[in-house]
Amino acid sequence: MERARTYNDFAPANDPYGERNFGALEHNGNRIIWKVDAYDRDLRYGSPDPADPHVTGRVLTIMLAGEY
Repeated sequence: MERARTYNDFAPANDPYGERNFGALEHNGNRIIWKVDAYDRDLRYGSPDPADPHVTGRVLTIMLAGEY
């Protein structure tokens, strides 16, 4: 969890839109991916304005790459 929280290996090749909402790392021989999605406050639909925390709820998903 800490490595996903502090991840900072963003580059145009893996973050072409500059959103910094996805990453991949290796841990104990496993490839782990994480993704942050921005939803409306009810977590039902996409946020109308992901930059506004008053109308946005964020969900972090962390999984083994093989589960994707």
